[in-house]
Amino acid sequence: MAETKSYFFCGIGGSGMLPLACIVRARGNLVAGSDRSLDQGRVGAKFDFLARQGLALFPQDGSGLSGPDQILVTSGAVEDNVPDVVAARRLGADRISRPQLLAALFNQAATGIAVGGTSGKSTVTGMIGWILSEAGRDPTVMNGAVMKNFVTPEMPFASALVGSGGDFVSEVDESDGSIALYRPKIAVLNNVTLDHKSMDELRALFHDFVVGAETAILNLDDAETAALGARVPVARLTTFSLADPRADYFAEAIAEQPDSVAFSVRVRSGHPVSVRLQLPGRHNVANALAALAAAAAAGVPIPAAAAALAGFAGLRRRFERVGTRNGITVIDDFAHNPDKIAATLDTLHAFPGRVLILFQPHGYGPLKVLREALVDGFARKLGEEDVLIMPDPVYFGGTVERAVTSADIVADVGAAGRNAEHFADRAEAGRRLAALARPGDRIVIMGARDDTLSSFAEEVLAAL
Repeated sequence: MAETKSYFFCGIGGSGMLPLACIVRARGNLVAGSDRSLDQGRVGAKFDFLARQGLALFPQDGSGLSGPDQILVTSGAVEDNVPDVVAARRLGADRISRPQLLAALFNQAATGIAVGGTSGKSTVTGMIGWILSEAGRDPTVMNGAVMKNFVTPEMPFASALVGSGGDFVSEVDESDGSIALYRPKIAVLNNVTLDHKSMDELRALFHDFVVGAETAILNLDDAETAALGARVPVARLTTFSLADPRADYFAEAIAEQPDSVAFSVRVRSGHPVSVRLQLPGRHNVANALAALAAAAAAGVPIPAAAAALAGFAGLRRRFERVGTRNGITVIDDFAHNPDKIAATLDTLHAFPGRVLILFQPHGYGPLKVLREALVDGFARKLGEEDVLIMPDPVYFGGTVERAVTSADIVADVGAAGRNAEHFADRAEAGRRLAALARPGDRIVIMGARDDTLSSFAEEVLAAL
């Protein structure tokens, strides 16, 4: 990316756009942007933060594009008829996608560490970033979630970290195929499960991702990921597991608590190193193994990396405890696909208590693709007394096919013998949650791509 360019981010408040805009701005470029949420008056704090960072904000009506010297940055969700896109085309301004811009920055780094997979990307990225920071490496980190360790009064939306070192840590996305743009030195792959693309497409994308890296770090506990490992030269392959002691990084003596988990990691059959996380769940043990392996590949000794992980505070909206009132705990969680939902429910069911879930789908398209997998997951993972409540999917405008709805998922889950209810209006669904809740229950607010879910979780807590 050339110096002192002028970039205009269409959809600048998005979870992938905001941190990238901050990185581009911190590197000396002019950055402006627009967002539909800003026009609708939602999540104002995020846009106040961007304005304080020196980013000019405009309505999403094309008025922010002024000449051909600007470069329009768009995500995959931005359609060609959006006024900013129309204005850029009229002015002759260049257009680049968010992943193209991110990949260009990432590929320039001396040590690029890319984290891929259907689930766990943000947490592993945050863990690696924190380990490298504690080791004095001053990395640049691009994450899709706010990393609590880096939050300050001046940086409340710390989903990006801009460092002067040679390390660039980023989660990379397979949903739009953009994972193929990255050239990582260290590639981490957690899992390969159905989400936005067919399994055949995913296998091809992730195969190219891992075989092109100098070091590929793969999860042996995921069958698809383990199968890809057979295609990576042994000298460039590092594995981790909670079940297979032959893995290079093997977790044993796992001790779960409601708010934490401890374990020992045995590295290549050597002496075990103790690790304690401030996060719960066996899935976070796997995340930690991936982060330890990546940090070691980047040159951080395992004992130092393990000590750093003890101070990792986690990410916003990743099993984030909102509070407890009248014996009822409310948790805000990003889970939105079958794999993530299963991990959250497994973590909760490791301890007594009924689970009440409000699951807001992140679009009608994902419901159509994931209908069978979602229903099967809820049927298997919900307890007999648990309750699933679903409002309609989040929708912020644009064209969309509504072939499968929340009501369809609820009907299927109910037919499978589990308790499920549909309320078109989310506020009404929240009132139903508060009415159902009793001491000892855990309420989980699940969903993605909607920043208002966090404030909604706080409203549910206040209503108890």
